[in-house]
Amino acid sequence: MLSGRTALVTGASRGIGRGVALGLAAAGADVAVNYHRPAEPEFGRDNAADAAAVVAEIEAMGRRALAVEADVADGTAVRRMVDTVVDALGGLDILVNSAGICPFHDFLTMPEDLWDRVHGVNLKGAFLCSQAAARVMVEQGRGGRIIGISSISALVGGGMQTHYTPTKAGMHSLMQSMAIPLGPHGVTCNSVLPGAIATDINSGDWSDPDKRAYLDSRIPLGRFGEPDDIAGPVVFLASDAARYVTGSALLVDGGLFVNLQ
Repeated sequence: MLSGRTALVTGASRGIGRGVALGLAAAGADVAVNYHRPAEPEFGRDNAADAAAVVAEIEAMGRRALAVEADVADGTAVRRMVDTVVDALGGLDILVNSAGICPFHDFLTMPEDLWDRVHGVNLKGAFLCSQAAARVMVEQGRGGRIIGISSISALVGGGMQTHYTPTKAGMHSLMQSMAIPLGPHGVTCNSVLPGAIATDINSGDWSDPDKRAYLDSRIPLGRFGEPDDIAGPVVFLASDAARYVTGSALLVDGGLFVNLQ
């Protein structure tokens, strides 16, 4: 389905990004796995070993892969990353903006630097990566796919996520707006909105057995999602099957959003 295409997935060392990177490779793409070594422990861990493991899994499928370190909130680092991917893989056809952080925090005591860092990674990072990738896609002249991993949090509030939910709404809005100038170049821009997915970012929600059982009961399909559940929709949007889909949002939540009772 994606044979002969090259992809860059940000935040691909763990969680949804890892699942997406493996899904794209399984569909035939060569994949660059972005990771970061944050200086601040509260914003994550050194992901180099995890990224190397993802690369090994992709190579075991017979696809080309490489790990590329970059803080997506740093424009210079992002441009260097994209150049590295193009040089190593021979081009760039698919970008998946999956890098994201959400250190849960009370609204009234939230420090300004936490707000800035979450917005820097989640929204500014998506802008910087999309711009750098889109420039390559336009220059190549063969179109492309840009996909933003938004969230059900773009549609609902979160009392401990007042810094995070606006970035996910912004991710979808960014994809919508980008779809307009990039459409004439054959580059589609869409967002995927995962619901409750079992990853490190929301482990506080699903690690408590009682709360996990309650949350599972709210999901019509009866379970939390897994990172692999997001890979299929991303592969669809990256494929020719979605060639006439742009500026759209695909909610992947097991029915959670529509269950109001």
